[in-house]
Order: sequence, then C-alpha cells, then structure tokens
Amino acid sequence: MQRNFHPGLLMSPTRRSCLTALAALVAFPGLTRTQERRHSRQFPPDALGELEGPDRERWQQPDLIMDALGIHEGSSVADLGAGGGWFTVRLARRVGPNGRIYAQDVQKPMIESMERRIRREGLPNVTMVLGTEDDPKLPDPVDAVLIVGVYGELLQPVEWLKIVRKSLRPAGRIGVVDFRKDGLGPGPPMDERVDEAEVIKDANAAKLRLINRTTPLAFQYLLIFGK
Repeated sequence: MQRNFHPGLLMSPTRRSCLTALAALVAFPGLTRTQERRHSRQFPPDALGELEGPDRERWQQPDLIMDALGIHEGSSVADLGAGGGWFTVRLARRVGPNGRIYAQDVQKPMIESMERRIRREGLPNVTMVLGTEDDPKLPDPVDAVLIVGVYGELLQPVEWLKIVRKSLRPAGRIGVVDFRKDGLGPGPPMDERVDEAEVIKDANAAKLRLINRTTPLAFQYLLIFGK
C-alpha cells in the first residue's frame, strides 16, 4: 500500500525481521537479500494515519500525476497498493460516474478501511480488489495503472509487472511513483527505497517500454510505461 513514512512495527524489530526473513526463505528459497528485505516491509494497517499528513497534497501533486497518465472522465484505472485510499478518492473524482477505479491491496484490513472511506465519500465508481503478493487480481482491462510508494514491497517485481501488463489496454499506461534515493523529504529509510534505474530494468524485463521519465515531484520520481 502507499507509504510516505517508515512503518511502525507490530513487534520488536529483531523478532519481526527474523520471523519474516525465515518465512520468506522457507517459501522462496531462491530469494536474494534485496527480495527478503522487500518482503518484510508490508505496511501495518494501524499506521494508516501516517500516510495522510496535511502537506501531502502539496508535495504529492496528484493532479499532475493523473494528467501525465492521461486519466480523464470515463477512464478505468487500477490503484495498486491503495492502502487507505488517499489516491483512490482523487482518482474516482477525476474519472467521474462513467469511469471505474479498482482499489487494490493485499491486506484485508486495508480493503475494509477503504470500503468505509468510499461509503463516506459517496463514490459508487470504486471497486475493491483483494489481491495477493503474486497477483493484483484485476478483474478487467484498464486504461491506466497507478503504483505509488509500494514498489519496494514487491517480492518478485518482474513477474508481478508481467501480470499487470496483461491487465493493461493496448494504449494503456502504467505510472510508478516512488521516493528518490537522495534522502530528501518524507518517505522510508534509504535502504528501503528502490532506485528508478532498477524499476526501469524490471519493466524492460516485463516487456514494458519507458514512455516518459520526469522529475516534476518534490521528493519522488514518476516513471510512465506502456506496452
């Protein structure tokens, strides 16, 4: 789910990291250290408040991101790792009643939190999707996919992107937004950030092409890919 700060831990750091690493190694014996580290960083649902600081609208610039992805009235968009739905509600307002937003997350408490939010906001054009770490489980092809602040949580990013690619319409766009490794602004610690060059390499391996590589955001990069 979308993250801006280093998540609070639900148990002692030592015990949590050991248990997570052990589970990852048992399930996926071929994992690299980077993949193990990624697998251990799933954001805790009880820390959702950390993601919605009063200044996020200013530095996140959601309208700029949606413009870059060509999201407009009537678009269908997947918000992958949507978390508490901060971006979801903005997407839903942008696409209007003729559009459709798929708010996806892998944690059921996140889905439940978003459902409550969507009801409060009165946005019937949002569909909740409970995915898995291996498959977003998108039900329909979409015009755009938004991946904000969650790339470092992916266990097998190339295989995951291949699946996302299949859910993209021929002229569709995938936008990856994540924190730069310059140490500025909010966001997770440096060792949990993924360099944009690594994302581009993964995307190329998933048969996605880089369409636009810009840095209009204060603390993050924005990479746009297509088929």
